[in-house]
Amino acid sequence: MKRSIAALGLSLAFALPAFAQADYPTRPVRIVIGFSPGSVADTPARLLAQKFSQKFGQQFVVENKPGAGSNIAAEFVARAEKDGYTLLMSTAAQTINATISRNLTFDFAKDFSPIAMVASVPNVLVAHPSLGVDNVRDLIALAKSKPGEILYGSSGLGTTTHLAGELINVMAGIKLGHVPYPGSAQSIADVVAGRIPLLLVPAAPVMQFVNRGDLKALAVTQLRRTGAAPNLPTMSEAGLPGFDIGLWFGLVAPTGTPRTVIDKIAGAAAEALQSPEIVAALTAAGIDPMTDGGTDAFARFIASDIKNNATIAKAAGLVN
Repeated sequence: MKRSIAALGLSLAFALPAFAQADYPTRPVRIVIGFSPGSVADTPARLLAQKFSQKFGQQFVVENKPGAGSNIAAEFVARAEKDGYTLLMSTAAQTINATISRNLTFDFAKDFSPIAMVASVPNVLVAHPSLGVDNVRDLIALAKSKPGEILYGSSGLGTTTHLAGELINVMAGIKLGHVPYPGSAQSIADVVAGRIPLLLVPAAPVMQFVNRGDLKALAVTQLRRTGAAPNLPTMSEAGLPGFDIGLWFGLVAPTGTPRTVIDKIAGAAAEALQSPEIVAALTAAGIDPMTDGGTDAFARFIASDIKNNATIAKAAGLVN
């Protein structure tokens, strides 16, 4: 009898984690963001948190941990319990940092399990009218005649806008000079004023200047067109086939989080991103919802993004 009771207790002990996973979540869940409140990453995170709270009957709380190019937040989540109660709203910063940041205490590719791609923020290439170019082919021809003389602004060293400019240089065989800014606001002001002729920048804050004729939008840097400017061609369509780099957001969890939990969150994310109110809210903020392929496709995307960023960073001299 004692042996039977012991065996029963052992079997129940092994069964408890499965029950816990099936009941997930049974307490509040944190979605950590590596940027300040009000940043572009906040919008999809808070929209999803609200939907998840409604669906699961548990509170999903967005927690901002800015600093070190979002590495502080990533390290925090990498060291969290592997139970699905601490998630990271990862961004393109993670795959860029994985290639150019030294002395990281975590490995983004190994220490995180992808859950779901959530959204992308299209970057656009805009020009001041005084540059005299109407499209990407015109720009390439002009740049070839003035190597190193034409400058482009970005949101800072090692950002997606910086790497997009370097990718233009590599693919077009030209040399645009780089002017890094500590964000978008000052760079937009400078290109509108004509102090710099070119700018790579998220679409949402700059399209008002394009629409009133202060700037010319030449192309979107991702492979797909954006809802923020559906008539604007992609760089690939505009003369650089296969050009694809931009800012994206996706949920990840510490590696070792049960697959049943990951699948549950992924399913809820896919459902939320197809709801009309979420799509409308993201589009209004200049963000494109992404529901392509599920968890495994997101894992392949991360691996590909790290590889591509490493190639660009090496060509730009950002890494040895």
